[in-house]
Amino acid sequence: MSEPLRAKHPEVGVPVELAQLEFTFDGEPLHALPGQSIGGALIMAGRRSWRRTRISNRPRGLFCGIGVCFDCLVNINGRPNQRACAIQTEPGDVVTTQEGSGGYDS
Repeated sequence: MSEPLRAKHPEVGVPVELAQLEFTFDGEPLHALPGQSIGGALIMAGRRSWRRTRISNRPRGLFCGIGVCFDCLVNINGRPNQRACAIQTEPGDVVTTQEGSGGYDS
C-alpha cells in the first residue's frame, strides 16, 4: 500500500489505522476512506475541479456537496453525469473528468 493519506491542514490528518481503498481518476491511482464520497476523496487528494462546463469550458468541482447542484459531475465506470459528492467510492472505481454534457449532447 502506498504512503498514508495526510491532509494539508496542520491539525487535521487521516488516522493511519483506517483502511483505504484504491480507485483511479483520469488514470492516476488515488485512495479513499471507506464510505467516503468520490468528491471527498478527490478533494482529499488535492483536486479542486474535475469537470468543464458545456458552453464556456470553465472548471467545476464541489459546490453544494449534498447532491443538489450539478457542478461535481464525473464519469464513473463509463457512466456520465454522476454526482461525485453523492456517490460512495468503491474499490476499483474508474473515475474520469467529464467534458461538457458527458456525451449526451444532441
